[in-house]
Amino acid sequence: MIPALTAPDSSLALLREGYAFISRRCDRLGTDAFRTRLMLRPAVCVRGAEAARMFYGDRRFTRRGAFPPTLLHLLQDEGSVQSLDGSAHRARKELFLRLLQGAGAPRITEVLAQEWPAAVRRWQRADRVVLFDALNELLTQVAATWAGVPLDERDLALRAREVAEMRNRAGSIGPANWRAQFLRHRSERWARAVIARVRSGELTPPEGSAVAAIAGHRGDDGELLDLPVAGVELLNLIRPVAAVSRFGVFAALALLRHPRWRDAFAAGEDEDLHAFVLEVRRFFPFFPLVAGRVREPFTWQEHRFGTGDRVYLDLYGTDHDARSWTDPEVFDPERFRGWQGDPWTLIAQGAGGYAENHRCPGEPMTEWLLEDVVRLLTRSVRYEVGVQDFSISLNRLPTLPADGFVVSHVRPVPGTAAA
Repeated sequence: MIPALTAPDSSLALLREGYAFISRRCDRLGTDAFRTRLMLRPAVCVRGAEAARMFYGDRRFTRRGAFPPTLLHLLQDEGSVQSLDGSAHRARKELFLRLLQGAGAPRITEVLAQEWPAAVRRWQRADRVVLFDALNELLTQVAATWAGVPLDERDLALRAREVAEMRNRAGSIGPANWRAQFLRHRSERWARAVIARVRSGELTPPEGSAVAAIAGHRGDDGELLDLPVAGVELLNLIRPVAAVSRFGVFAALALLRHPRWRDAFAAGEDEDLHAFVLEVRRFFPFFPLVAGRVREPFTWQEHRFGTGDRVYLDLYGTDHDARSWTDPEVFDPERFRGWQGDPWTLIAQGAGGYAENHRCPGEPMTEWLLEDVVRLLTRSVRYEVGVQDFSISLNRLPTLPADGFVVSHVRPVPGTAAA
């Protein structure tokens, strides 16, 4: 049977311990699952590959009502693909798979290459650059351009700030979350206006572009998506691409801490680049956990889960599970040499399959972009990294190096794309 914590409620402990909350208790209890209360509601917390298979397999769970509305509205919102189940989810997921893994998806790396020189020029003019902010702005521009959405300088500044706050405040409560909610609503108004302009013919995006596909997508009933839902889905393309900036900062930190990899990539050695990116995604904390509510009763580990029960899967803990990863607290890209992929162990962006489960369909695009960010940071620019706080707090949800990774004296390498 699954053991229960003695504490009457674990919400404050979750906020206090963040990414480590579930794994610490699993280690203490010698289990992969325990029962507790979160936000005064009964919950089961689980970790590990078998737990991931249970959580993502067989469509046992719905995302509806699993997360607090304040978090849902910042990261997905009502009517989005992640909030759907069954045939509605599969139909909407097909749209995202076509956009994020279809023939036009790799073009996003071409857009990154096109936008990179202008970004480097901006960084050159600054005395200091917070790499997270800089990459967030760059990748917001890349996402919008790839999607076929025009952004002027003012729009770019607003959208970059808004998508960053949606992610940065997802784990917060009180005024910080309220402010992020306000910015989310402002982004949604902008996205709805873009979709409306496309549908009216005022804006003609490139043929086959993401914004054209979303504006013209029809549901099971043959009707166009409601304007608010279409706007949300447009944001659900732009926001995750911009979120790669977080991985980009972690990659820069890994390059700083492990100069052998920086030197290899700077010399043009790409053999281990994909392995390096996979290890960045495994090792560093991205999103801590995912929640679901049981759709139909089932039994796992001799525990009977009833309809509506809440279950929280530890993403970070599963990526650091010693049963799946040798020396999981050591950053070691070599572990991924020749790796064939396991949908239940490396789950920073969800587990299982892309089409049938809720695994993020943008995961391959994340890897493409991150590989190119590493190439560009090591080959086309030079920068200085001064004394600062690189510590990563596991009780900050989501987290980053404390000072955001500050660089200075950015300059292009002559003869490269940034020059």
